[in-house]
Amino acid sequence: MINSRIIFISALILFLMCGCVQRLQKTSVHQHNNFDLSELKSPPGTKPTHKTDYATNKSALINLAKTDHSKSEVKSDEYTATNSGRIKIQSVLDEALDYCQAAQDFWQKGELENALEALDRAYSLILNVDTDDDPNLIQQKDDLRFMISKRILEIYASRNIVVNGNHNAIPIVLNKYIKAEIDLFTKGREKNFFIRSYKRSGRYRPFIVSELKKAGLPVELSWLPLIESGFNVVALSKARALGLWQFIPSTGYKFGLKRDIFIDERIDPVKSTKAAIAYLKELHNIFGDWNTVLASYNCGEGRVLRVIRGQNINYLDDFWDLYQRLPRETARYVPRFLATLHIIKNLEKYGLNSINLDSPLEYETISVSKQAHLKDIAKNIGTSEKILKELNPELRYKILPSDQYSLRVPPGKREVLLSKLGEIAICSPPRSTRIVYHKVKPGETLSSIAWRYRTSVKSVSRANNLRKNNLIIAGKKLKIPQKGAVSQAREPRYKHTSKYIVKRGDSLWIIARRFDTTTKKLQKLNNLLNTNLHIGQALKIPGQKESPAPATKESLRTYLVKRGDSPFMIAKNHNVPLERFLRTNNLTPRSKIYPWQKVYIE
Repeated sequence: MINSRIIFISALILFLMCGCVQRLQKTSVHQHNNFDLSELKSPPGTKPTHKTDYATNKSALINLAKTDHSKSEVKSDEYTATNSGRIKIQSVLDEALDYCQAAQDFWQKGELENALEALDRAYSLILNVDTDDDPNLIQQKDDLRFMISKRILEIYASRNIVVNGNHNAIPIVLNKYIKAEIDLFTKGREKNFFIRSYKRSGRYRPFIVSELKKAGLPVELSWLPLIESGFNVVALSKARALGLWQFIPSTGYKFGLKRDIFIDERIDPVKSTKAAIAYLKELHNIFGDWNTVLASYNCGEGRVLRVIRGQNINYLDDFWDLYQRLPRETARYVPRFLATLHIIKNLEKYGLNSINLDSPLEYETISVSKQAHLKDIAKNIGTSEKILKELNPELRYKILPSDQYSLRVPPGKREVLLSKLGEIAICSPPRSTRIVYHKVKPGETLSSIAWRYRTSVKSVSRANNLRKNNLIIAGKKLKIPQKGAVSQAREPRYKHTSKYIVKRGDSLWIIARRFDTTTKKLQKLNNLLNTNLHIGQALKIPGQKESPAPATKESLRTYLVKRGDSPFMIAKNHNVPLERFLRTNNLTPRSKIYPWQKVYIE
């Protein structure tokens, strides 16, 4: 199926290049409805954030004649540009346009196969139209051909960009970019960083390698944390990315890394490694090429997709062509990783073979349901607080959460802790700093805002990740930390809420992005203790009107299909969107209906 569609797309592009493109640039569709590929920002499973204005498309493409519709499927020799034939042609073009809209609706709901089938159906309709040199009909047909081909390419661009890679193929090349990074790591200003990072890798890399093997991914990816964080579990970037694998909060939520007052699982080497492997596998499913996967891991798949879509072709031919168009930090990211692999494979050549790696972390786990401080635990089991913190870096304040927690302790200390657990004192969490939000007004400065809230410029700058030379912009919201008061959590008040049923592949982050809200709001509104979801779970969505419940068969009108009817004609005659009619009757865009068949109308 995929191969046949790729051949179809190639033939379609070739056809467009033979004369359609110049004309299409002048069409009203291209002027009023520029389907920018940047609308598809997300990896598979995510949907466009807004719908194309169907009414605009329709008015720009077709000046509809209010006529009766005849059969939608007729032979090509019946399509002539006579006065009577023109009405039939207009009807077919109208039907093709409606299938384009149905395809858009299917795509927004994540039903990729149905979307492609609807576009195939639309294209097969216009193939049979003979415009007989009628300028108006020629223009409409070309506009539709452009719209259909563009949408097919958009869908495939987000799913099938470079599908010829495999999970065990990282192409290790040596070019001028990689040589420059090798020099920096072995004799330049970053040599000490590389040595320290390589030494620390001994603590975490054995576990990472074992997890990569289980997932069927290249073990070379175990050196990625050297580039990301220098194998430092508490490394924090300017973009607020944290941990070995440098997850930002939103991506961490997406892949199940919890973050609350007690813990931040982005810092945990075990949990973050599993999340990173899941993310890398997802990126590989999108791009299929490991160099491109690494680039998108650094700057996000959306940014890389936009760069690819800006090329003359909608697929990636060579990563090093893409490399020239990436942000500078990302452009260096892949060469740095490949340089690391070259150095690791030739340590003696670069004089780094005498470095002694740190020993792997060894520990036992014990389930603890007591809110205790690591200092008190260490004292009772005869170890140091530093060792416990190193084994449990995700504990933000060195305090265990009140619910059940899997604590890691040095080998041989599990039984000791079990016997001493009753003697360990309960510890209260630190008093949180109150955060208020301030919308910057014209003429305000950081110092005037800090004075107003009785805090310091340094505190405001730190809370908002501002540098000294950063200017604040009117309209921007700033976090204002205030000590000495406990903030009262306000119950969210929303004029409207709607219900959403969790589907396969959903995550709280994806749902929040789809409905233009945040994971925190969803958790608060639905009383969720964590970000875990299950298929079929009903969620309240803030700020959305309750969608009407789908009608039951008993409440629907029935209609007997007549000879010559098509799904498009029935939906149009009963003023129902084509996509809704198909869904109500469990039909796909390619489904056939027959005379005397019973269908349902809302």
